[in-house]
Formats: sequence, structure tokens, C-alpha cells
Amino acid sequence: MTAADPPRFVVGTGRCGSTLLTRMLGEHPAVCPVNEFFTGLDWGRRFPDGPMTGDELADLIATPNDVTHQALQRGYRAEEITYPFRPGDRYRPDTPVPWVLISTLGRLVDDPDRLYDELVAHARTLAPAPAATQYADLFGWLTRRLGRSVWIERSGSSIDYLGDLLRLWPDARVVHLHRDGPETALSIQAHPFYRLAVCLLYDVVPEVDEDAGEDVVEAMLATPPPTAVCGRYWSDQLLHGMAHVAPLRAAGRYHQVAFEDVLADPVAELAAIAGFFDLPADHGWIERAAGLIRGVPPTRAPALAPAERAALDEACGPGRAALGLSR
Repeated sequence: MTAADPPRFVVGTGRCGSTLLTRMLGEHPAVCPVNEFFTGLDWGRRFPDGPMTGDELADLIATPNDVTHQALQRGYRAEEITYPFRPGDRYRPDTPVPWVLISTLGRLVDDPDRLYDELVAHARTLAPAPAATQYADLFGWLTRRLGRSVWIERSGSSIDYLGDLLRLWPDARVVHLHRDGPETALSIQAHPFYRLAVCLLYDVVPEVDEDAGEDVVEAMLATPPPTAVCGRYWSDQLLHGMAHVAPLRAAGRYHQVAFEDVLADPVAELAAIAGFFDLPADHGWIERAAGLIRGVPPTRAPALAPAERAALDEACGPGRAALGLSR
């Protein structure tokens, strides 16, 4: 990626299919997929207005994410967790793991601990600069280290903070992947890490007997939040992000795509994304990427009781409207 290249981001809600799209884009030999980088960084420190030192950047990416740690130490796993936790690896599931190791580096190399040490060491060499400069330097270093030329950052729930991304990178190109609201909400409800996040965000606390030693965090991980609350979470993320889309779209720097369309016609949709991102031509990568699809996820919303389905549809209504969808 040269200085003239625009920053490239894939954004979406949680559980919208963007992990698969990241893997697909990673099939392109020029692309370094920076997976799940921003979403787990400390919310109060990840997008500062002022300059960021190299030490501050290194400390930020080394800080464990508490939601993820709480789930991992209780034995929960998810496809987004790519750190291998092998016998010879540095960290165990019950120890706090630096955020950048949880999902980002494990997707890229077989020895993420070594790459982590190199990345943190590079970050500490950076002179104070705006956060966008520091992140771009870090991503550029990682891209070159892996023999690639283009970085694309993608994080779950990133549509929620699209405004912050655009504040740092006003010239960014953004692919927005979205998925049917009720189905996304039900996938969020079934995912233990998102269960915990939703419970904490919306103050949904299962009843436990703490005097008897019952674990409230375990209860949040194990107990599905109300369906409508998960639908509200989906809508709220979209409302936050879509408020910033109009000028991006007018400038030709926004591309919206449905996950269902990617599954139905991956060749056409990936070609469109590659054109929008101005990726270098490469024969065969789209076919390799399309081969990563392993069927279509089963639908869950039709099986809901009528009242629960109605409540879910109502909760998803604002998000659908923000996307310009009637249903």
C-alpha cells in the first residue's frame, strides 16, 4: 500500500458474515487482512483526538479485552478466536491474552507469539503522531512483513464506530456488509461472547444466587438475552453507523453488499468488491475465495413463536429503515 492508496475497511454489525468475507479477501495474494483489530481495543483509548506515542500504541494493542477474557477463562470458544492455545504457546485460555493476539495475528501466521513481539517492538519505535498515522504505520509494517501490499481492516460490530474511523481517515473506502436483521440478531443471541456483551451493554442480568456461589458472568454467557434486545442491539449499531454514510456514498467511497448476495453469487460480489477497493488483478483468487463457502446458514426466525417474532421484527425495524430496506 503506497501513501496515495486510500485506507480500506470492511464494516458491519456483529454476526453479519464479515469473518467469512475477511477470509475470502485474504485469498488475494496482495491483501493483508487485519482481522478484528479495532473492536476489542480499549474504547476510551483507541480513537484519541490528539497524538499517540509509540509506547501508548504498543500498550493499547497489548491490553487484553475483558469480555473475551471472561469468556475464554470459563471455557467458551468462538470461530473469531484464532490464537491457537497449543501446549508450546505463550498463553493459556485462563490467562489474559493481548488483544492483538486473540484474533488478528493468529489468522496470519503459525507463530503469532513471535509476530506479536516484532509488532510491539516496532510500535515502540514510533515517534508521537496522530492515531491514524500510527495505525497506518503499524498496518503497513505488518503488510510488508507478510509480503503483501494492501491492508484491509475488518472488525465485528465496526459499523457502530464508523464515525470514529472516518474522523481518523476521511479518505477511507468502506465496504459495508449487512445481513438480515432477525437472523443476525438470533445469531448474536446464540453466540456466548455476544451474549455477554449484550447483557453488559443493556443491563440484562440473569438472576443468580451469588451467596450460593453462582457466577453472574457464567450466567450471562450461558443464558440467551431476550430476542428483542438482540434485535435492538443490531438496530442500534446500524443507526450509529448509517448516520455517517451519506457523504461517504456521495464521494463514491461506500459500497454496500448483502451477505446473502455474497453466498448466492460470490464471484460477482467479490469482483465488485475488488473493483471498489482497486485490488491488483490476480487470476484465480476469486474462485479460491468462493470455495470457502460451506453452504447457507439455516434460518431461525420462522421458527419463533408469533409474539416473539413480532417483537424481534419491531426491534429490527429501525435498523432495516437505516439500511433502506422495507422488511
